Amino acid sequence: MFELPEMVTLARQMNDTLMGRVIRSGRLGNSPHKFVWYNRSDDEFSQLTQGKRIGAAYARGRWLFVPLDPGYVLLFGECGGNILHHRPGARLPKKYHLHLVFDDDSFLTATTQMWGAYELYQAGQEQERDYVRGMRTTPAEPGFTVDYLSALIDTAAAEKKRSVKGLLTQDQLVPGLGNAIAQDIMFRARLHPKCAINTLTPEERYTLHAAIVDTVQEVIAAGGRYDETDLYGNRGGYVRMMDKNAAGQPCPECGTSITKIS
Repeated sequence: MFELPEMVTLARQMNDTLMGRVIRSGRLGNSPHKFVWYNRSDDEFSQLTQGKRIGAAYARGRWLFVPLDPGYVLLFGECGGNILHHRPGARLPKKYHLHLVFDDDSFLTATTQMWGAYELYQAGQEQERDYVRGMRTTPAEPGFTVDYLSALIDTAAAEKKRSVKGLLTQDQLVPGLGNAIAQDIMFRARLHPKCAINTLTPEERYTLHAAIVDTVQEVIAAGGRYDETDLYGNRGGYVRMMDKNAAGQPCPECGTSITKIS
């Protein structure tokens, strides 16, 4: 699943490669998938995207916003799979869940492995979409300060009992994070996944904040995680310390065997 760093990477690459291009034709998927969400029929999507110009894309949380000028925004959300730009003359994938052809004969496809939203909104209405509306500050934004995180911890702890892992991965309290990147954040912060957030000291909150921001920025700088691909089909350069392959291996800090827990 794409997390915040991958969405930021895709937005930057779209702005480098696609911004200003005109859509010649647009289609929704040719392979039914009950966990792919659309808000338009194929005919409606085709009609509304034809002739639109790609604007400046941006990412928030696990959502990618692509303006289609004039007047619309294409929203990619909570996606797992591939969003790829193909050169003119490339072979169209056998299965896809979205297909845009541009005025230079290049094209874009999106293919979902698990689930994802590919939705087209009139500009402004995308902000009212569930999970976008009221989205909290993300770790890639200036407002994600130590004081902000500490206040978030206090609010979340008052609502119900939560662990550090729950803070990072549940209910998008910290938008854009998921299980994959959360493992490295907790390791860097030296916090056990089951540690209750209402027990965190001011020093631990400061350390957790630094671990979140530093990890997100490092993954962005590497172009995403190694097990995800970018707009051009290249794997990201960030290799997680605490991925599925770490179980049973020696800890890089102390040498103790790493244990997998539920």
